[in-house]
Amino acid sequence: MEKSSSKLDSNSIKNILTLRYNPTKNSLIPKKTWKDFVEKPVSNPIDFVEDSIKSNIVYSIKNSKAKVAVALSSGVDSTLVLALLKKTYPTIPISTISVKFAESIDESKYAAKIAHKFDADHHVLYIENYLAELPAAISIIKQPFWDLHWYYIVKKAKTISKFLISGDGGDELFGGYTFRYEKFLSLTTKNSSPLAKVKAYLQCHERDWVPDQQELFGKRALFSWKEIHNRLLPYFDNQLHPLSQVFLADFNGKLLYNWIPLNTAFHKHFGVKPVTPILSKNVISFATNVPIHLKYDQKRNIGKLILRQILQKYSLEKMLIKKKQGFSVNTINLWKLHGYDLCDYYLSDARIIQDKWINKDWFQKHFRKNDLDIRYVNKFLGILALEVWYRLFVTKEMKTTTKLS
Repeated sequence: MEKSSSKLDSNSIKNILTLRYNPTKNSLIPKKTWKDFVEKPVSNPIDFVEDSIKSNIVYSIKNSKAKVAVALSSGVDSTLVLALLKKTYPTIPISTISVKFAESIDESKYAAKIAHKFDADHHVLYIENYLAELPAAISIIKQPFWDLHWYYIVKKAKTISKFLISGDGGDELFGGYTFRYEKFLSLTTKNSSPLAKVKAYLQCHERDWVPDQQELFGKRALFSWKEIHNRLLPYFDNQLHPLSQVFLADFNGKLLYNWIPLNTAFHKHFGVKPVTPILSKNVISFATNVPIHLKYDQKRNIGKLILRQILQKYSLEKMLIKKKQGFSVNTINLWKLHGYDLCDYYLSDARIIQDKWINKDWFQKHFRKNDLDIRYVNKFLGILALEVWYRLFVTKEMKTTTKLS
């Protein structure tokens, strides 16, 4: 996105507020085509993935004896990298970081048990107002996103270590979004057209957009669902199995254009080296060709089978909670505690509405509603992030040190 309103990239705005990522930018990891996801026979997948993760840890920290930080959510991916870090470097000092959000499900207590098993010094980062430092975070990533928990994690990690190890990529590479796979399969058949599959895929990401999405945007944005559909069509118009098409779309979506660039920007800003062994070239190359049945069990609706089997090998899977949410804030409670008042203050006289990027009528129609649906809450928070970005980079009337409180 550009830094002047006359050159503002409307495609970026529309993509971020509809898909929750911005594919108009260059990706730090090469995009994949459908040919990269063609299934191939694999031998000893469990050993290969385990050995690759361990070797990538060694390559990244280069036998450092200094303390390392691990982002620990108590899920499969972060628990696995912690376990293999400890197995690779039994004596290395480890600090783990988990997050506890106000009025949200607290999974930090499960993370604490896992940290204790590996003799790690565990830190629980409590965030009362998730939106408070939005201007500072947006000034770093230079894009209008609101869901920026990684800002807080890297900021904390800087006080602990020069390394931050995470399990990033496990969901996209090894089939972790099981609730979406189940829904996608229920909405499609073997005879579904590519466009029908695109629409089904978007239904599986329905919290990223609202039913009257086309009315949300102002005249300058020129929103069109056809543009969104055409952006996704190449992932579903090919010879792959429908679930492999979903894996392809997931890889080329939020992973490439949300998680990786945003997290990388925070690491660079705080001077913390990211260690993401699941996202190494050799693991990516291997995982994209792994047959579906080694990633996802459709009958039991369980994913990340290879990663789970490595955990089973070390009798660790029983420590995981069954329904994992990860570092996830309760959006409705966030809205009630802080979001509504902040949106009321900043959006009632929004520059993005004045300049016709967002439709004033749509805002007035929904904002004052009682018991607002979570999809609209998410959208208002996304619009708040866009307004903050606009005031930072376009009108330049907001300071990066401004606290939203």
